[in-house]
Amino acid sequence: MAVLPQRSYIQEGWVTVPYNAEVADRVRSVLSDRDNVREVKMFGGLAFMVDERMVVCVSGGGALLVRVAPERDAEYLKKAGAERAEMGKGRSMGEGWITIDEEALEKDEDLQYWIDASLAFHAQGSGKKSKKSSKK
Repeated sequence: MAVLPQRSYIQEGWVTVPYNAEVADRVRSVLSDRDNVREVKMFGGLAFMVDERMVVCVSGGGALLVRVAPERDAEYLKKAGAERAEMGKGRSMGEGWITIDEEALEKDEDLQYWIDASLAFHAQGSGKKSKKSSKK
């Protein structure tokens, strides 16, 4: 008999978002030493924001969406369990957006690897909105 992944739900307004509670707890633990971390519903799961920018997102199936440096995208996609993230069937999210399947996250060091990869891109300023120069 197959064991189904544990799911939890976030209730915000009229929307209920499923996510894998065990993976979310593990991500929470890894990020526990950082300041300015918050959790928000995003991409159909529970996203972990650091300094108001998404680092990773846990889905209901236990997969992890990570945002990594686009220039290292091809390297990361060679890792076991990694594939191009899609926003709907056949709609690629583009370079730097990778989904890691749950089986590839079983070991704590594997989860740590992907969070570290995402935090490295975060440290480069990922997701920051550029300030547009005003013309005079």
